[in-house]
Amino acid sequence: MNARINYFGNALAGKVMKHLNSAGAAVHSALPVATQELVKIRASQINGCGFCTDMHTKDALAAGEDQQRLNLVATWHEANVFTDAERAALKVTEEGTRIADAAGGVSDDAWTDAAKHYDEDQLAALISLIAIINAYNRINVINQQPAGDYQPGMFG
Repeated sequence: MNARINYFGNALAGKVMKHLNSAGAAVHSALPVATQELVKIRASQINGCGFCTDMHTKDALAAGEDQQRLNLVATWHEANVFTDAERAALKVTEEGTRIADAAGGVSDDAWTDAAKHYDEDQLAALISLIAIINAYNRINVINQQPAGDYQPGMFG
């Protein structure tokens, strides 16, 4: 599989990515790194983005995440390896990513549960992170960006 265009080498796309990357950097310190990677992985799985799933599983491993937890992200509902806070973030991620599939988007129950574990800044970061990873997923899926070659840190 080849990408439709060289998105990473395109000047206009580079401008877009610069802004997305800046938005991602703004939320970086507000949530635990493990939670951020779990959110990125789960949204990427839902959206069928192999490139982002590859990237974020490798980044999570490089940051010290446990392989078993990564293996269970897609089935987090049945797994007992995630904290209550992580489970709340994954629930908001799923409902926020599947807006078209769920009447009303993120349910009040999911939001209330997340608000038990995260303060307002962290909730703002969670909302933003979900939006940002969904944007990255859509870029890569539309462009048919191949997965498998990512190396942790290769984008700086």
